[in-house]
Amino acid sequence: MNTQQLVWDFDEPLDLSSVSIVDSFNTLLMVFGSLSEDASEVLKNHYPKSHIIGCSTAGEISNDGALSDCLVITFIQFEKTSVRKSVRYLSEYQGACKALGSALARDLLQPDLRHVFVLSDGLKVDGTFLVDGLRSELPEHVKITGGLAGDCVNFNQTRVYTENVRASGLVVAIGLYGEALQVSYGSRGGWCAFGIERKVTRSEGNVLYELDDQNALEIYHSYLGDLTNELPSSGLRFPLEITDVEKQTKLVRTLLATDDESGSITFAGHIPNGVTARLMRANVDSLIDGAQDAAKVCRDYIESSPQFAVLISCVGRKLLLKQLADDEVDAVREELGEHTMLCGFYSYGEIAPLDNRHNSELHNQTMTITAFSEK
Repeated sequence: MNTQQLVWDFDEPLDLSSVSIVDSFNTLLMVFGSLSEDASEVLKNHYPKSHIIGCSTAGEISNDGALSDCLVITFIQFEKTSVRKSVRYLSEYQGACKALGSALARDLLQPDLRHVFVLSDGLKVDGTFLVDGLRSELPEHVKITGGLAGDCVNFNQTRVYTENVRASGLVVAIGLYGEALQVSYGSRGGWCAFGIERKVTRSEGNVLYELDDQNALEIYHSYLGDLTNELPSSGLRFPLEITDVEKQTKLVRTLLATDDESGSITFAGHIPNGVTARLMRANVDSLIDGAQDAAKVCRDYIESSPQFAVLISCVGRKLLLKQLADDEVDAVREELGEHTMLCGFYSYGEIAPLDNRHNSELHNQTMTITAFSEK
């Protein structure tokens, strides 16, 4: 596997003359940040055979740390691994995210499939049902990782990229094939629950209306105080931990939008009726420790230092970390090693197993890492 990275700050036209990675059917370009039509054309013209995937973000992650307002292009040329891609629009499925996920999986399913990496619109697609659809068609040993596109803290429109397409309502998945590929995963948060444990008494999909038969938004207001005026962005600092007693699972959900008229809160993942919920908070040190723990988990399940790793961290973490966002990337670097090429983005949702022993889920407020090596 050969890797190279280019960080473009938009001051000059996009120049690929320094890139030595060759164009091939087994070359993958990961593009995170603000991709213009002109830059998209440059990439496609220089790499017509290669697979190009990416998305808009709430911040970019490069090999050198956390960035903002740039475009990070990472070139990966696999030597022993083959690559296939599937692209689907939500409009094809009338909003049925599970059916969309199932179709993506069927497109990629082959006997030697090792891993699926997916990028999705971050506002229109319910990531919980997307993952459910992918898992319904894939064998248990094939895990799914990836994330939901971001839009800084605007929550207006997110886009997914592939070749010359830059569109909302789009989901793209990459299948990686062959026994030479080693993949490891880790997802950790660092947030702590606080306050009263309440029951979700009314919700529809990812929209929460009532906790303990009370208006959910009013409950949030009571905790946020003066920060209420800064919703929805201030809500990113106070995600919701949901506990499903029957399934014995705990997941974190990020606030995306609020509706004063209905008193509802829209989250980045499914909020089932009947689960219990508590607000969460964190400090800088606990978030950085969470990122390091995710990297340790990755390192434990791979034979040697990985050659390449994708880091997807939640926008809420970036807001809390601020200028210390570099520190969580540094913590990952310390665990994975200096020879691992890092790239990624700050997202509206992260898709991964907690580690190699678990199934893939939609997470929020985590640092999620997917590490790759070829034998």
